[in-house]
Amino acid sequence: MALIQLQYSILKYNKQLQIPSFSTASQRSTILRINAVSVNGQQLIQSGKVRPILPKEAAAAIEDEGYILLDIRPEWERAKACVSGSLHVPLFVKDMDNSPITLLKKWVHFGYIGAWTGQNFTVINDDFVKQVEQQIPDKDNAKVLVACGEGLRSLMAISKLHKGEYKNLAWLVGGFTRASDSDFPAVEGPEKLQYATIGGVSYYLLQLLVLLKVVGKES
Repeated sequence: MALIQLQYSILKYNKQLQIPSFSTASQRSTILRINAVSVNGQQLIQSGKVRPILPKEAAAAIEDEGYILLDIRPEWERAKACVSGSLHVPLFVKDMDNSPITLLKKWVHFGYIGAWTGQNFTVINDDFVKQVEQQIPDKDNAKVLVACGEGLRSLMAISKLHKGEYKNLAWLVGGFTRASDSDFPAVEGPEKLQYATIGGVSYYLLQLLVLLKVVGKES
């Protein structure tokens, strides 16, 4: 199951990282760099250096094996729903640059992605590993379960943390979107954990589908 989900994540991630024709040389370089880091994350899992853990197995890994759950989602996703007791260090942060070129990029992003998904225009958090070190200084013994929304960004995160010499890393297979209501007994926030990544127009479509499902059951 974990390997099947990894293959699905790889295919989905590669599709998302296709280089658009309107991208600049800098954007193409960034996409290629992100892709290279993520491929390394995939290889770490396939080689057995990083342990894949299914959402239904995560609570036991945390409670019985001492894994620390590291949530690497952006702040606005975590604010919707998060696992109680998890640590938070975002791999991506909102791009606060308001130069004319960046504003143009943000407008293109909103037109192609942002309006549908509700995702902000982000950049990689260059201090990610350093910030993780501040919260989890024991690289040799600490067991770290890395999680994001769909299991894609966490592929990048485990690659960076492995390069940063963390010895006991695990990957939440498929991310929080693959979790059921019973997988994590204590969740904080106004939304369901598995829906926290969804935003924009797609969020309202999801709410409509949920409502129709409830009405269908009652009728």
